[in-house]
Amino acid sequence: MTRSAVTAKIADVAPPLLVGALFLAGWEICCRLLAIPSYLLPAPSLIATTLVAEAPALLHALWVTLRVTLVALVLAVAIGTLLAFLFVQSPIIERSFFPYAVIMQVTPIVAIAPLIIILVKNTQGALIICATIIAIFPIISNTTVGLRSVEAGHRDLFAINRASRLQSLVHLRIPSALPYFFAGLRISSGLALIGAVVAEFVAGTGGRNTGLAYEILQAGFQLEIPRMFAALFLITFAGIALFLVMVALSRLALGSWHDSAIEREA
Repeated sequence: MTRSAVTAKIADVAPPLLVGALFLAGWEICCRLLAIPSYLLPAPSLIATTLVAEAPALLHALWVTLRVTLVALVLAVAIGTLLAFLFVQSPIIERSFFPYAVIMQVTPIVAIAPLIIILVKNTQGALIICATIIAIFPIISNTTVGLRSVEAGHRDLFAINRASRLQSLVHLRIPSALPYFFAGLRISSGLALIGAVVAEFVAGTGGRNTGLAYEILQAGFQLEIPRMFAALFLITFAGIALFLVMVALSRLALGSWHDSAIEREA
């Protein structure tokens, strides 16, 4: 990496880090100067201390939530991509099923999560279904748009050379759809985490295999507000980490062959 590239990376990362540091410093100063009780608003230093002290339990809960999130994301990608392929190949299938995908997207998960939890006896399975329902729509919509966003000249070229439908799909439509797919993947990764947390809130089940949402509920009931904020921090950190992983996957897949990747590097 050249010196100019390193400077550009620092210029991208430094401003948000500086804003975050100033925000935390202001938060800490306000809590100390105003003597705000910890059960109302704990200082960042107290949250960090609680996070270290409660690390084993909180990290276990984080893994439980992430496991639901990752399984739901994989299911959303598999099912959503398959449906997008079917929609592009058959307009009748799209007209028949796409409205129901929209219905699933606009229906609040908190309204249907209790029903899913009642119908599905396995709690983890119910949480995965709820998170998948929330995460699947961006994959379907973005991949469908991407598969259709083929330049007319390229489409005519394949038609002139009498390419089969499978050849057009593999060599033309899928490469054109990759930027759209990864854009949907970045959205769905965050939605899968949100769906997992919301479903855990609705389920409210205790026991050994409980996620961060249950830790937040318990901390709120017991007025352990620093513990609650520590769990919230882990959820936020997990969401940021998932987003960065999806960005890295997008850059790895697109490399320097697609215009969007070239423009990002420029």
